Amino acid sequence: MANITVSLTEEGLLKLQELAARLMISPEELARIGVEELLALPDDEFRRVMNYVLKKNAELYQRLA
Repeated sequence: MANITVSLTEEGLLKLQELAARLMISPEELARIGVEELLALPDDEFRRVMNYVLKKNAELYQRLA
């Protein structure tokens, strides 16, 4: 696992610490989870849109084949 350093405002750090405390995890763990979730979204969204377009245009693709 690699490490990075992130600069936060005092307000941002306080919010991160408060939310982490409510969830009973460390601020570092909460930040890691948030980043992982964010990185996962584009691929999931792309797959959702791709499947929608393929289903919507299936008949057209068959005629063009």
